[in-house]
Amino acid sequence: MHSATHQAIAAVWRIESAKIVAAVARMVRDIGVAEELAQDALVAALEHWPTEGIPDKPGAWLMTTAKRRALDQIRRNKLHGEKLEELGLDLEAQEALVVPDFVDALDAARQDDIGDDLLRLIFTACHPVLSPDARAALTLKLLGGLTTHEIARAYLVPEPTIAQRIVRAKRTLSEAKVPYEVPRGAELQPRLASVLEVIYLVFNEGYTATAGADWMRPALAQEALRLARMLAELAAGEAETHGLAALLELQASRMNARTDREGRPILLQDQDRARWDHLLIRRGLAALAQAEALGGGIYTLQAAIAACHARAPTAADTDWARIAAIYFELARIVPSPVVELNRAVAVGMAQGPAAGLEIIDRLRADKALRNYQWLPSVRGDLLSKLGRHAEAREEFLRAAELAGNERERELLLARADASLRGTL
Repeated sequence: MHSATHQAIAAVWRIESAKIVAAVARMVRDIGVAEELAQDALVAALEHWPTEGIPDKPGAWLMTTAKRRALDQIRRNKLHGEKLEELGLDLEAQEALVVPDFVDALDAARQDDIGDDLLRLIFTACHPVLSPDARAALTLKLLGGLTTHEIARAYLVPEPTIAQRIVRAKRTLSEAKVPYEVPRGAELQPRLASVLEVIYLVFNEGYTATAGADWMRPALAQEALRLARMLAELAAGEAETHGLAALLELQASRMNARTDREGRPILLQDQDRARWDHLLIRRGLAALAQAEALGGGIYTLQAAIAACHARAPTAADTDWARIAAIYFELARIVPSPVVELNRAVAVGMAQGPAAGLEIIDRLRADKALRNYQWLPSVRGDLLSKLGRHAEAREEFLRAAELAGNERERELLLARADASLRGTL
């Protein structure tokens, strides 16, 4: 019985924790303290619910308990009056004092408050004062509801390392006196870019793992997709929130088809498109249309590329000329050797392998791609299509040496063998 209750508590916590931390952080103006108070509420649930039963509105119970703990702490620190004055007689705090069960009667306006709190939490957790690794860990902890153990397992690093990153991140935010707010005006776009970058980084690690024995880590990708959906809803007027949501929906739609039963990778052109998730495709295309209507940006362009694949009934039907054109536009906005590498793939498919190889050979001198396994991998593919099988094999072997993921390495070694036989 207790086991079932504990499972229910864990499920509620995963869903509600971000809202609770965000709301309490607005009261205490410190993410670290807010998370501790939210954890206190979770402990209280673990103590009371197994014997008293799960409340009708468990999320509201946790929220009320956490806010009461926050107010108790303010009183103990003798800062209650000063804090209320500082926050402009915070309505939330007043209601918690006089209406203990106020959360049970949330109206539309209060739902907007929750949305504002979550936006503040996202922008604070992804503040540029933190390193990308710290931002990702803190975001998954606070907004994804993942445990330190789960984050460590996802990134294949020791749990103490993740714990240290999170502790240091919260300390850095506190010491830097980072305001708990959504930036406005000219400050919004740079900060929004940081938020989007973190969510995309988390998704990419789940979609194609950089190391380890698994080609993908679906749970990590799903958390990033959930965060992208949340951000698109909370910041509905920003084109790139919809652009990122569209990109992740469309990419995630292929996940069921990206591996075989043994977990071995299946490349895009070989995937069974009947296994693609067409609900996610519809969601992605709808988000893309919304992003384009708002002006779009780099994530919207990448989503448009993913849409070309999603709309093609078969690999042969893919509009590679359009994909190459979009990559050209993307390279104009954000020049990058990786974007140029992807453009080479598209050009090779649209105009022939020789045209793609011409772009690739210009990239070989770029230091940024020196240890990037996909450069020799793409070059090997183009050489193989040109019948230069011995050269292709050498490229695939070099790519395998650079690969950090075991499944990826196996795939590249298999392609090296197939190229030697001329069967690629």
